[in-house]
Amino acid sequence: MYKGVTSITKKRTICSLVGISLTALLLSGCSGNQSNKQSIASPSPKADSVKSTAAPQAAKVKTVADEQPSTVYYELFVRSFYDSDGDGIGDLKGITQKLDYLNDGNPETKDDLGIGGIWLMPINPSPSYHGYDVTDYRAINPDYGTLEDFQELITEAHKRGIKIVMDLVVNHTSKEHPWFVDSAKNTDSKYRDWYVWAEDQGRSANGASSAGGGNAWHSLLGSHYLGGFWEGMPDLNFDNAEVRTEMKDIGKFWLEQGVDGFRLDAAKHIYEDLLSDKNEATTVKNVSWWQEFRKAMIEVNPEAYIVGEVWENSAVAVGAYLDQAFDSSFNFGLAETLVNSVKVEKDSGTAFTLERTYKLYSNISDNHFTDAIFLTNHDQNRVMSQLDNNSNHAKMAAALLLTLPGNPFIYYGEEIGMLGVKPDEGIREPMRWMATVQGKGQTTWEAGSNNAGKISVDVESQLNDSTSLLVRYRELIALRNEFPALRDGGIRDYASGNTGVMAYERLTTQDQVLVVHNLTGEEQTIELHPNVDSFSYSKILKTISDKATLKSDQLTLPPYSTAIVE
Repeated sequence: MYKGVTSITKKRTICSLVGISLTALLLSGCSGNQSNKQSIASPSPKADSVKSTAAPQAAKVKTVADEQPSTVYYELFVRSFYDSDGDGIGDLKGITQKLDYLNDGNPETKDDLGIGGIWLMPINPSPSYHGYDVTDYRAINPDYGTLEDFQELITEAHKRGIKIVMDLVVNHTSKEHPWFVDSAKNTDSKYRDWYVWAEDQGRSANGASSAGGGNAWHSLLGSHYLGGFWEGMPDLNFDNAEVRTEMKDIGKFWLEQGVDGFRLDAAKHIYEDLLSDKNEATTVKNVSWWQEFRKAMIEVNPEAYIVGEVWENSAVAVGAYLDQAFDSSFNFGLAETLVNSVKVEKDSGTAFTLERTYKLYSNISDNHFTDAIFLTNHDQNRVMSQLDNNSNHAKMAAALLLTLPGNPFIYYGEEIGMLGVKPDEGIREPMRWMATVQGKGQTTWEAGSNNAGKISVDVESQLNDSTSLLVRYRELIALRNEFPALRDGGIRDYASGNTGVMAYERLTTQDQVLVVHNLTGEEQTIELHPNVDSFSYSKILKTISDKATLKSDQLTLPPYSTAIVE
């Protein structure tokens, strides 16, 4: 999966040339649909054990978009998920107890989600509820349990074919970390240069933070330190070789414990501290550091999965990090597009854009990348709140997410339609396992006001309701695992000729399928036409929601439905 380091200069040249081409393509618009209703990651265990019912397509597929072997990940906030000991705080033992909800490891059962990976939000000790200001990088937050509890979770997850990816926050530490405490007290401290002190570096203690826009400098004991996100999170100095070595050693430590990889927080802010740092040279330094980190990680686990948070809508800006650094970078632009598409019930030209974006990423990464796609995460208002609590729109958002290339990330509670709006505590509320807030395992650290009193916004209520959002997520993940083209294929645009219908082809070297979504609340009919390889789709393999029909080349889809056609 990972190849040796190539010349960053060569890659930057490719990035620049392809980036210009991509910009021109993106500006050229979408796929020309008309508004008339009738017109011309390492798979999960379920994916390995269930074979496609589609006939081999090798002879039919002439041009194939870049394949992206994938699995479905579940983003999980430990504090809010499941409480094993009754103290109201979620813990690692609680996750272990609920693994069968996520994936029981048996492909024959249908009462689990079928995910293949878990992203754990920070599990290190921290003075904050969220954990993004770490005080000890080699320990477990005592609220969550012990290192032995974590190793048990990893063992049990691996038995079920679930990978464990942990949040790694290296851009900054907590203000209470012993390194920083010593650095602040003693200008002769060995840790003084591990942080950025304006007076020590002859820098002016002013400048707007690139992370938040406010003042990035904070006063302490007569000096000023850099903290781009918040005064409680002092930035580390990655120009110091000892800092880089320490962070690589920390990554190796956790891989040796058995984790399968990392989600890298604030990945573009390692050197981009101030608004004035937003430039190509700073990006090059960031990428160079992450290449250094990646090279160190593969010494322990050559298959370690590394996904970075590069909060950018620019494909060129994100793509730079796919050059021998990250396997994936979260696709924030796509997330925004998907949510908006289902909300306004119109095709956004998603496939047209992705097809071209992935050509860029393929060039930069030498064909070694997997997109990290999602709807919302722990920093954004929940998707159900963005969709005004419209369950039909939520189901269509799930259908889009789970039929596109890349590793889909589901934010915990998204599968049951939990609501959540900022402040941040409101989008990280306790997982709703049952209607009552006092039941076994239910976390109570936060009141959960966004979901208080909401009918059926809990797992228990949705388990046996065939129309529920939870059941829809299970069906869609099972569908993705069933068909290799959906799980691992690339994407190619397919013009539906109807603005209310989004269509695209998913292709591997052996299989191809056509995915068609009716985003609207009205029945829609489109005419299927031969693709660019002159192949005609003629058989419905699966439908989600009500049954679609295909007569001759006329495909009719019920409201808010999805059809998979071969």
